[in-house]
Amino acid sequence: MRFAFGFTDDPFDKPPCRGCSSYLTEPYVKCAECGPPPFLLCLQCFTRGFEYKKHQSDHTYEIMTSDFPVLDPNWTAQEEMALLEAVMDCGFGNWQDVANQMCTKSKEECEKHYMKHFINNPLFASTLLNLKQAEEAQHNETAIPFHPADDPPRPTFDSLLSRDMAGYMPARADFEFDNYAEWDLRDIDFVEDDSDILHALKIAVVDIYHSRLKERQRRKKIIRDHGLINLRKFQILERRYPKEVQDLYETMRRFARILGPVEHDKFIESHALEFELRREIKRLQEYRAAGITNFCSARTYDHLKKTRDEERLKRTMLSEVLQYIQDSSACQQWLSRQADIDSGLSPTVPVPSNSGRRSAPPLNLTGLPGTEKLNEKEKELCQMVRLVPGAYLEYKAALVNECNKQGGLRLAQARALIKIDVNKTRKIYDFLIREGYITKA
Repeated sequence: MRFAFGFTDDPFDKPPCRGCSSYLTEPYVKCAECGPPPFLLCLQCFTRGFEYKKHQSDHTYEIMTSDFPVLDPNWTAQEEMALLEAVMDCGFGNWQDVANQMCTKSKEECEKHYMKHFINNPLFASTLLNLKQAEEAQHNETAIPFHPADDPPRPTFDSLLSRDMAGYMPARADFEFDNYAEWDLRDIDFVEDDSDILHALKIAVVDIYHSRLKERQRRKKIIRDHGLINLRKFQILERRYPKEVQDLYETMRRFARILGPVEHDKFIESHALEFELRREIKRLQEYRAAGITNFCSARTYDHLKKTRDEERLKRTMLSEVLQYIQDSSACQQWLSRQADIDSGLSPTVPVPSNSGRRSAPPLNLTGLPGTEKLNEKEKELCQMVRLVPGAYLEYKAALVNECNKQGGLRLAQARALIKIDVNKTRKIYDFLIREGYITKA
């Protein structure tokens, strides 16, 4: 007599009888000599001596039933499985719903049995503790910048930040990657009547599924090992480098999966040190070209150079003011532009320039995808900023989602979400505030 694993109260979840094709109910008979797959018969077909291909009526057999106690003399194995399935369906603590689904035990009996044998059982507690200690010992020697105690960001599903984080879902501690790989296997069933070609095709589908599982685990390991779960913390660490090293960091990021996290960080740090040395060598060469031979003279040289640069900037601003004073309309436009800048808004009035440099013409939105989703003001913004409608809609959705989550949005946060020119980001940010899509934090 044996415990029938994996079967629920739903008759359609149980395998059919090989004799009459009816769904099996306990108890039923399993041939001990045939299989895999297991050769199962209902009691009626077994009593009349049903035979099929290699199966003979004199083969040894096993009676499959779950009508025997496992943990408690008053609870059968079938009731133990029904309790676990009911707790999984109804949730821990909803004991009345669990008792209603089981139909054979009361609310108090379900709660008492579950707490005694599955929560407060010292055997289970020691087993879980050993598993936890083994897992901690396994990860002690690995360099993982991200720790489970950290509070990861919780981006809105399908937002820009969510895509940057590879679809990480904090509630599941998992990633939204290739979640439908199992769909190709749900209708596959290996039976003896399959032809060789059909059997080979099914084996190939299983091999493809295994390769997708390996790729899924590989991507998750890379993201966890390199600490990419908390993307904002990663970006803060990245900004400590100079602009040239940040460009290298961005270029070499795609090769991080080849190196480990420690080796990749050492590689970037070595290039950052090289950049600092080259910049220092260039500064010393500038001192040598100016005839400076000691650091005391170098400090005086740096001070005078800074003063000269400030004077040159003041002369440039003065010449610009004098140029606009000659034209009253241009002067008013310049003053309005400075007032907008001082108040924290983007300048709304373009300032004409006599330097001979022509500004770029407005973007033609005709035929571009997403134009029909914009109102007139948004079309005008996209034309002046020279931003395609599809990109604008994506940036707008990312900023609105972040604003709704945070209760407000600062310009620095908008620039962290939108990786484009800072002036364009400022114009989009000011436009969305002006139109009431987002609020300033």
